[in-house]
Amino acid sequence: MSGLKWLLSRSVLLHPTTLLMLLIVYVPGTIYGYYWYKDQLESVWSTNPHWQIPFVPDSPTASLFFAIAVIWLWAVPRRSRHGWVNAIRGVVEALGVVTSVKYGVWATAIIFAGQAQGDILEWEHWMLIIGHSAMAVTALLYARFFTFGGMALLAAAAWTFLNDTVDYRYDIFPYLPTQLYDDLFYVGLFTFLLTAFSVLATALAKFAFGRAEPDKSF
Repeated sequence: MSGLKWLLSRSVLLHPTTLLMLLIVYVPGTIYGYYWYKDQLESVWSTNPHWQIPFVPDSPTASLFFAIAVIWLWAVPRRSRHGWVNAIRGVVEALGVVTSVKYGVWATAIIFAGQAQGDILEWEHWMLIIGHSAMAVTALLYARFFTFGGMALLAAAAWTFLNDTVDYRYDIFPYLPTQLYDDLFYVGLFTFLLTAFSVLATALAKFAFGRAEPDKSF
């Protein structure tokens, strides 16, 4: 077995040490992500209807869903005998993958788009690029081990498109480089198209490359 194939194998990716290392990164990263959105959350809370709050912190919510999915995978590798538990688990897993791919790629693309129009990249930008790129890749690597099926993926797609709609209908999208605010229509269009791409990428990662579990998915 080649080195890369071994690193991407089930025995390595699902090893307890690997899962623990993932959580050591994801849990503090998620907490910091919500802190990163602190100013925008406070602004939306004070000026907008409070129901919009869950749609504000996009990336940390994506990493939260993925972290929960990893914990579930580690603690309970197989599906439950209870259908409602499987349904909830499947939606959480699908959301974790779809939104991690979507916002991982989105953040990286937006940073480089801002640079192309004159924004100066600093160390914080590179931290975000590395972290978000890794988030997208990791989600696709683990998709095949999760239990979600087509219905859960549709639910995740619906939620993510709804999030896009709320973001750009009520202007609560993540803060952009100042150079991109005059291209807001194209940013929104890119965001919607990226959601479609992320759903397709998740479907391919989960269904085209084999399932880790033999029992029927939700």
